[in-house]
Amino acid sequence: MPAAGRLPTAGEVVAHTLLNCLLREVSGPEHHTAVADGHLLLRLPRSGVVLRVRLRRTSLIGAHRFTGPVAEQQGDGGWATLPWERLAARIHRELELRTGVRNDEFLGQVAAGHAGIAASLAARPDAGGDPLHPLAPLEPLDYVASEQSLLFGHRFHPTPKARTGAPEDWARYAPEARARFPLRHLAVRHRHVREEAVTPAALAVLDRQGTVPAGHVLLPVHPWQYAMLAGHPALRAALDRGDVRDLGERGPVFRPTASVRTLYDGHTFLKVSLNVRITNCLRKNAEYELSGAVALTRLLEPVARELAARFPGAALLREPAYRTLDVGCRDLAEGFGVIVREGLDARLAPGLTALLAAAVADEYPTGPAQAGRLLARAGHGGPCAALRWWDAYLDLLVPPVLAAYVDHGVVLEPHLQNVVVGVDAEGMPRQVLLRDLEGTKLLPSRHAAALAALDPDVAGPLTYDERRGWDRVVYCLLVNHLAEMLAALADLHPHLEPRLWSGVRRVLDRCARAHGDPPALRALVAGAPLPAKANLLTRWERKADRHAGYVRIGSPLASALPPPCPPSAVRP
Repeated sequence: MPAAGRLPTAGEVVAHTLLNCLLREVSGPEHHTAVADGHLLLRLPRSGVVLRVRLRRTSLIGAHRFTGPVAEQQGDGGWATLPWERLAARIHRELELRTGVRNDEFLGQVAAGHAGIAASLAARPDAGGDPLHPLAPLEPLDYVASEQSLLFGHRFHPTPKARTGAPEDWARYAPEARARFPLRHLAVRHRHVREEAVTPAALAVLDRQGTVPAGHVLLPVHPWQYAMLAGHPALRAALDRGDVRDLGERGPVFRPTASVRTLYDGHTFLKVSLNVRITNCLRKNAEYELSGAVALTRLLEPVARELAARFPGAALLREPAYRTLDVGCRDLAEGFGVIVREGLDARLAPGLTALLAAAVADEYPTGPAQAGRLLARAGHGGPCAALRWWDAYLDLLVPPVLAAYVDHGVVLEPHLQNVVVGVDAEGMPRQVLLRDLEGTKLLPSRHAAALAALDPDVAGPLTYDERRGWDRVVYCLLVNHLAEMLAALADLHPHLEPRLWSGVRRVLDRCARAHGDPPALRALVAGAPLPAKANLLTRWERKADRHAGYVRIGSPLASALPPPCPPSAVRP
């Protein structure tokens, strides 16, 4: 764990994140790294720059924990501290030499990420004291608090908090600022509403937000999005004709979740559009995504029921409806599209508290859901309790994700921000909820008839071929999710890391045998290299996330890991 009483600065977070990306995507694959004297040494292969940073803890998957500033080797062999801005410039030069391509956006995006992290730190409330202090009080577990606790974002993305938009807008609408606000309500004439729903009740969620004049339908809109589109000529014309009426901000209060644009009122999630770029993507609902959410909900219902029957500790949150404005303008259809997602009450087992998995796996305990504070709640801070917690977690998450792929040809996307964990009163995991159908895909070879029945513009984005689908499952499940959750536990008990990976291998082996040892899964158990999403290179090449490539990293499962031991054999 980091030293008590100190969170990293925004500059340290940016520098450490950039090093993570270099290690995974550039220097690591070309074997220009070393661990020596408590430091990671890393050479940029094309420019010859040598960097180092002090290690808090090494990792079997190369996801090391760093502390303090990054330094650059000087001509005389000495070391000089390298500020994050100059580190970003060194990386800019290295990637230009590597690819032969310029990217004039990159440094600005890294700077925007630094600004976002600095704003997250500044927005942190001080009332609860410093959560890094060992005697800091334990706050009550709260779902929304877990969604709004992520100050630093993705550890392997070069610009995890980069975002467009004015600072004052972020101060009002950012989850890190614990924002809460009502939505803007538009009354739209029936003939200018486009909507689809699995059942009429799904759209009733939107209608219950408030009343509208006769002959109109309610369309809730994020107030920030409305401000950005208020001057659009097609919207102004619709308002002037009376086809759309602006009813102002009203109705129940919503709070933004970690994704910023998905909002929660305690009962229902609304995934709205925002014409704001966050990390790599403009966060709006494309037209094919609106129809695709409802289409997938229909197609996946038999799969979701079958998986829930086999794995009662896992459930899928459906997205059964969407509604948007249809005045013949694509900008407005996408800009005002809202997708209805089931609320937690629909699937969460009674007596459990929901927590965002990313908050539990966070490197720093900036919220009460973080693993160290979660396990401390009922005296579960020892290594035996950590192993029991881990085994329970693996049994909940891994089997249904693999069964969805192997048995049903469904590519789930269980990265840390797409999984909600249901814990009991003692903080033990009892259920996982999988959410966000935007990343869920189908294998065409298994769903040809269903896909053929859809509009090609909708069907195409719903698919991955088998290679890409398997890479996505393995990356999200093992590299993005389990490796980071494991790291949070290993921070508490570093000597347990091999046993934690042994637990992963055991559950994978059990799943492989249950499914008849399919070659891809058996190779995974045997320690085949793992696909890791190349976020740095994707950002440099200005690709959409859907077209991101992967690098292969060494698997901790390749080693002969120790067998499980009884709790008495684990030192307290």
